[in-house]
Amino acid sequence: MATATKQCFYEVLGVVKTASGDDLKKAYRKLAMEYHPDKNPGDKTAEHKFKVLSEAYEILRDEQKRAAYDRYGHAAFEQGGGGGGGFEGGFADIFDEMFGDIMGRRGGGARRGPARGQDTRFNMEITLEEAFFGKKASINVPSSLSCEKCKGSGSKDGAAPSSCPSCKGAGRIRSQQGFFTVERTCPTCQGGGQVITDPCDKCRGAGRVRKDKNLEVTIPPGVEEGTRIRLAGEGEAGGPGAPAGDLYLFLTVATHRMFQREGANLFMRVPIGLTTAALGGKMEVPTIDGSKIEVQIPKGCQHGHRFRLKSKGMSVLRSTARGDMFLEAAIEVPVNLTDKQKKLLEEFDKEGDCATCNPESTSFISKVKEFLGAKAE
Repeated sequence: MATATKQCFYEVLGVVKTASGDDLKKAYRKLAMEYHPDKNPGDKTAEHKFKVLSEAYEILRDEQKRAAYDRYGHAAFEQGGGGGGGFEGGFADIFDEMFGDIMGRRGGGARRGPARGQDTRFNMEITLEEAFFGKKASINVPSSLSCEKCKGSGSKDGAAPSSCPSCKGAGRIRSQQGFFTVERTCPTCQGGGQVITDPCDKCRGAGRVRKDKNLEVTIPPGVEEGTRIRLAGEGEAGGPGAPAGDLYLFLTVATHRMFQREGANLFMRVPIGLTTAALGGKMEVPTIDGSKIEVQIPKGCQHGHRFRLKSKGMSVLRSTARGDMFLEAAIEVPVNLTDKQKKLLEEFDKEGDCATCNPESTSFISKVKEFLGAKAE
C-alpha cells in the first residue's frame, strides 16, 4: 500500500523557503496556538496538525537540520535520522519553549529528564574509484564525550545529584497570573529536576567534555554524491543517563579526470585519429576497476559515435550488478602537417568521389542549394 506524501515543512508553516528564524518562530507560534490540543479537546485533526507543525519547526529552526532538509527533503531524516532525535517528548518541549510564560499544560507537566545528545554532521570527500570499490576509513570527529572522571554524572566522585530546591524535582514551576495558571521550565535545573551540588572539577558539572574521537567507518560500493550514512550513538553525548545523538556522514565524490558519472553509468570521451576512424582499427581503454578493454573501431567511424561496454560502469549500491560504460568518439583532425602529408591529402581529395566519401557533407550541400534556390524564386 502506498504511503502518503509528507507535506513540505515550509508549506506546513506557511512561510517561504528563505524565511528567517524570526519568521519561522512567528508562524509557528500563531498556528500552534490555534491547533494546540488544550484548545481543541478531542479533535484528532487538530492534534495531528499540531504534531506536524511541531515537527516542521523542530527541523527548520536548527541550521544544520534545515540545510539537510533543503538539500535532501524528508529523506534526510528517514530511518531515525536527524529529525527523529528531537521528538522524545519533544512536541510539548517546543511548545513550552514558545509559550511557557503565557499558558500552562493540563497534565501538570512531567519532568523532562536528561536530554538526548545532539546529532552531528561530518562531510567526507571520496574518489570515484573509492565509490566504486567501497572503502574503510578512519575519521577524526570533534565531539562531546561523557566525562570519564565522573562517568557522565557531572558530580564530583560520581555522587548522585540532589533534587532541585526550586521545583522540588518536578522540573517545572507553576504560578498564577490572573485567570491563567502559568507553567514554565524550572530555570534552576533547566527542567531536569536535579542539580549538581558538588560539580566535577574536570567537566564542571556538565557531565561532558569536548574531545575529538576516532571512528572507523565503512563506505559501501556504489555510493553516490550526497549519500548519507548514519552512525547511531556517535553524535554528541547526552545528559547524565541519556543516550548520545547520532553522527551523519555526508559523502561527496571528487571529479574524475577521465570518467563522468550519471547514476551507475560512466562516460568517457575517446579521441580517435582520422586514419583509424576511416580505415577502422583497435584501441585499448581503461575501466574504473583498473583493467583494460580492447575496443574495435569500425571503418568510417563518425564523430560522436557511441560505444556501449556492458557492465563496465559503476557498482550499484547494495547489489552485485554494475552499470554500463559509454565511449564517445571524438574524431581528431590532423594538425601541424608536413608538406608531404599535405600533398598526400590533396591527392586523396582529387582521387576520391566526394559524394561517396563524404555522404553527409554532400547531402548538406544539396539541401543548401535547394534552400537558396527556393529563396531565389
